[in-house]
Amino acid sequence: MRSTDILIVDDEIGIREVLKETLEDEGYTIALAENIEEARQLRNKIRPSMVLLDIWLPDGDGITLLKEWSANGLLTMSVVMMSGHGSIETAVEATKFGALDYLEKPITLQKLLQSVENALQHTTKQHHKSSTLDNLGKATSVQTLKEQLKKTSDQFSPIFLIGEIGSPFEMIARAVHKPNTPWVYPKNINNLHHQAVELLNQTHLGVLYLGDISKYDASIQQSIAQLIPKAIKHHTRIIFCSTKPLNELFVNNKNPQFLNVLASFVINIPPLRHHSEDIEHFIHYIMQELCQSKNIAPTHFRESAMAQLCQYTWPGNWEQLKNIVTNLVLNSETHEIGEREVSQLLSQFRTDDEEDAMHGDFDFDLPLRELRELIEKRYFEYHIRKERGNMSHVALKVGLERTHLYRKLKQLGIYFSRRSEK
Repeated sequence: MRSTDILIVDDEIGIREVLKETLEDEGYTIALAENIEEARQLRNKIRPSMVLLDIWLPDGDGITLLKEWSANGLLTMSVVMMSGHGSIETAVEATKFGALDYLEKPITLQKLLQSVENALQHTTKQHHKSSTLDNLGKATSVQTLKEQLKKTSDQFSPIFLIGEIGSPFEMIARAVHKPNTPWVYPKNINNLHHQAVELLNQTHLGVLYLGDISKYDASIQQSIAQLIPKAIKHHTRIIFCSTKPLNELFVNNKNPQFLNVLASFVINIPPLRHHSEDIEHFIHYIMQELCQSKNIAPTHFRESAMAQLCQYTWPGNWEQLKNIVTNLVLNSETHEIGEREVSQLLSQFRTDDEEDAMHGDFDFDLPLRELRELIEKRYFEYHIRKERGNMSHVALKVGLERTHLYRKLKQLGIYFSRRSEK
């Protein structure tokens, strides 16, 4: 394996030149930096596949830079630390914050080349991994989605994704698409029936992505159903989606067999508001992709701005989040986003219905004590439903001991059954 860019960061010109000449002789392309500020600029400019980073530098230390890259979502390359005055503690700290390896100077040729080769292979694996299911989030509802997708990973059975408008349909489809196999998204879906043989030949062992079938008429939907068994025999995976639930999608379709065929492949995508804990991860991911594609410096989101984005309900789901983050990053003159910029942009998308939804059906003219009781009652009822009456789980979720929880529920007039809990 050979990479295109290795960034060497060391303040000693002799070491930089020796490493550069040695690695160029092996066919690598090298960039050099003598301090942290140069390393920052080159990382954003050349997008290195790996970095050889000295710990002690004139304007700071390499581990601090490593922490910075990690915290800002910029650790997209493998980093190997170097030092002539290292210790086991230093090496452990470096790996804790994302370093792949640690080289003690003077570095032997064999150790250098082996470490570089391992680092570049690791970067390649990480880049492939970043385009897979890991980018969908870590929430419980997303884990269920991932498990469903993983079960189909070695099959050619179709996948029918159902979710709200703005859900990451194509992103999920590409996540299950195996590398180095065909990916086809027909431009003209109206001729699907006549193109069937040609499309299956083009997508052998790959993916035929058909988009949102809720936008197609019954004849095209019927063509998709007829294409499915042919695709399975041809070792082609068909992936399609719908922004309408099944009961709405097939209300005008009189073919029950068609409904049964497609229903057996359904995988539901949770709306973004159901896994808001993943929003910060998504923002970093979107910004990282944007910075790489536009070749621009990363933007910092202040804590208040990030909190506001995480608390928004995102009726447009992933696509709306992507558009908002893109807008904020590209229009930022200071490369720093504050609460004011977020508020101004979100206010343009907020409808009257959303304003009402912020208040729910609560009467904000009530005395504070009465309103608090109503909100608390709704809060506990929500968690009881969510945990299906398992009061041990409810107590854990709300942060109360069970005896205190029961007392609180009694005060609020909430009735429940104490079913057996395993």
